[in-house]
Amino acid sequence: MGARPIPLFWRLFIPNATVLGVACVVLIVEPANGRVPALVGGLTVMVAANLLLIRRAVTPLTRLTALMRRVDPLHPGERIPLLGPSSEVTVLAEAFNDMLDRLEAERRDSGLRALSEREAERRRLAAELHDEVGQMLTAASLQTARLAARTPPDVRPDAEALRDTIDETVEQVRTIARQLRPEALDALGLVPALTNLTERVGEQTGLRFERSLARDLPELTPDGELVIYRVAQEAITNAIRHANPQTVEVVLRAERTCVTLEVRDDGRGIAGPNGNGTGIRTMRERALTVGATLDVLPQRHGGTTVRLRVDVEDL
Repeated sequence: MGARPIPLFWRLFIPNATVLGVACVVLIVEPANGRVPALVGGLTVMVAANLLLIRRAVTPLTRLTALMRRVDPLHPGERIPLLGPSSEVTVLAEAFNDMLDRLEAERRDSGLRALSEREAERRRLAAELHDEVGQMLTAASLQTARLAARTPPDVRPDAEALRDTIDETVEQVRTIARQLRPEALDALGLVPALTNLTERVGEQTGLRFERSLARDLPELTPDGELVIYRVAQEAITNAIRHANPQTVEVVLRAERTCVTLEVRDDGRGIAGPNGNGTGIRTMRERALTVGATLDVLPQRHGGTTVRLRVDVEDL
């Protein structure tokens, strides 16, 4: 353990007592004898000295209070600097920083557990939709087609319309299953899954996608790949819902041990950096589960950039 800190009480009392003692000595040696300017000057010096000394003593406490007010669980890593001599304030600031370390670690662990449980449930639902509901609807479509072939001409159009409705429902069920758990991510990996995502969304919406996806990425954990995929999916969905873009650019690149995903659109953009909408909050929570950082930034000429940085050493 380090040296015992000087109590804040004594750090305030000793300088004040010293100033008062010096003032008394000066008055004893050189009495004011009615000289008001001397008294006013001495009082001014005493007040100024007290102001400087007290401000210096309580500045760390003021910084700590300000940090407490602006701490945001979705923006981790902010800490109060331990400046000045050791005191109750610096000990309190150190304890507060330790508390933030524990809270952020627990939030990350609990978020990762929740992510794993949620994705396991998504995987189960996707399998049931694809293997059970999808197969039953496909069988119903085939039976309806055979029925339509044997029905009278005046009833056949209705039977064929019913078959078409069932076929459309089968496609919707498959789409929902893919959204719940991307098959390409499990079977082929991150880059093919992002390629499949952009191609599918482009076909559905007519949106133009530009891709720059590096394949020589550092080794990512399944959770890391899943977070990158989900953030890309959410960023594209947000752009379609709120920005009305014409083009979306998806960039995936490696920088030493860091993998960076950027999703840029040319839509309406956001009012300021790091917005706080529901979609953005969801992306931040996903990023926290793997210790990643996420920034949402307006572009200079309109549009928005969503940037996710994942350090593989933190996975």
